[in-house]
Amino acid sequence: MTSTSTGPRAGRREWTAFVVLMLPLLLVSMDVSVLYFAVPAISRELHPSSTQQLWIFDIYAFALAGLLITMGALGDRFGRRKLLLFGAAAFGAASVAAAYAQSAEMLIAARAVLGIGGATLMPSTMALVRNLFLDEKQRAKAIAIWSSAMAGGIALGSVLSGVMIEHFWWGSVFLINVPAMVLLLALVPLLVPEFKDPAPGPFDLPSVPLSMAAVLPVIYGLKKVAADNGADLIPVLSIVAGLAIGAVFVRRQRIRRDAMISPELFRHRGFGPSIALNALATFAMMGSAYFTTQYLQSVLGKGPLEAALWSLAPSVCVGIAGPAAAAAVQRGADRAYVIGAGFLTAAIGYGILALADTDALWTVLIGAAVLASGIVAVLSLVTDLAIGTVPPKRAGSAAALLETGQEFGGAMGMAVLGSVGTAVYRSDVKDSLGAGLPADALDQVRETLGAAAAVAGSLKGRAGEHLLDAAREAFTHGMRIACGAGAAVLVAGAILALVTLRRVGAEDTGPAAEDAPSARADEAVPSR
Repeated sequence: MTSTSTGPRAGRREWTAFVVLMLPLLLVSMDVSVLYFAVPAISRELHPSSTQQLWIFDIYAFALAGLLITMGALGDRFGRRKLLLFGAAAFGAASVAAAYAQSAEMLIAARAVLGIGGATLMPSTMALVRNLFLDEKQRAKAIAIWSSAMAGGIALGSVLSGVMIEHFWWGSVFLINVPAMVLLLALVPLLVPEFKDPAPGPFDLPSVPLSMAAVLPVIYGLKKVAADNGADLIPVLSIVAGLAIGAVFVRRQRIRRDAMISPELFRHRGFGPSIALNALATFAMMGSAYFTTQYLQSVLGKGPLEAALWSLAPSVCVGIAGPAAAAAVQRGADRAYVIGAGFLTAAIGYGILALADTDALWTVLIGAAVLASGIVAVLSLVTDLAIGTVPPKRAGSAAALLETGQEFGGAMGMAVLGSVGTAVYRSDVKDSLGAGLPADALDQVRETLGAAAAVAGSLKGRAGEHLLDAAREAFTHGMRIACGAGAAVLVAGAILALVTLRRVGAEDTGPAAEDAPSARADEAVPSR
């Protein structure tokens, strides 16, 4: 299947605008991990309770996930550039507020505004990429670079956090956002024209709380399962409630002419499968991160900054994978087969991780690199398919659905694979240490590997070493089993890609392609 040009080729101005639009992408993805090393310093300065500390982490993701659909629809109706500039201003102001927060409550509020700003930035920037690049080959290349940068930004955030904390105070991890947001506010009006639906119709306001009530309980429940390493009643009820409200939201979108998510999006045969495959790929990526980050620190005993630096190594391969996959499709390879190959490559990465023992740094790094390369190849191709098959006027809503699916997939990956690994860990610890430890100490050891290390440190002589060795072996065994489960999910993803996308070709992008040549004339409002 060869890709065909569907519109005028982008020039230097569009590519310069694309570089500018990469700034919010990097910052929003970095903010997922930027707090990793700042927590001890924040605890000393602000004295948050355990509940407040949890909200400092989670409120950003909750606000981001809950508002993506709303912000994508707003951008389509009122202007993507306008919404991007609003989000940049909010993100920059909230970053300053977070940096100089005087209490845990103030930091939580600032992180919530950061999440709101991130929810405006992500769909707006991706939709603008769709509008800037009307030529299929150029759009595929841009989205491949985009996907690689997003994956690398998460790893970069933890490293940058460690470096800043080592040399400055904890608030500096937020101030790094400010110069980039100022640059964005200065350059976007000069380089990026406004794009919006020329005839959007009325805005479906009741769907805003409905969409949030559908997304947030599910994300909360999945995060709670991952944090507690088990499916208690409350998170399960939360997930069920979110799914039930989601069904109401979907029904409303199907029957209303002014729907926030137009049913028109799903008339394109590649769009629905792309959303599902995108979520599945994120499931695998975040599920592996759950184990590899703990393995580097708690099994190999590396410090946080050293572990973060080692975790950057796989990013070298990630930077190549997305553009290589896009190039393969452009040279005539069937997109379904390339996506299937990406899933199988990632499954091989999980297989390599499953070979790790308690002293296998390079095995873990190679496995993580292979896995991430396959996942980024999938993400770049399904993102391009989803964005490219919808009319430009719906690009914001399409981008919001993709990113909401990523939030679901990531939370599910950590919850499901984390629970599998934890179940194995607890079983092994009970079998190997159950007869040699007091009941209260065994309960602590069975919670996490970190708790086991704390108990081991309180024991004298060989007893502590034996406990820690047994706990590390149990964790590694759990990681191997979870990696086997992850590989099986990815093989299923490869099959799903072949079944659902095999007959989706260039002809299926017809409606979007027909709109594309006139997109700038019909939807662009000149910059002022």
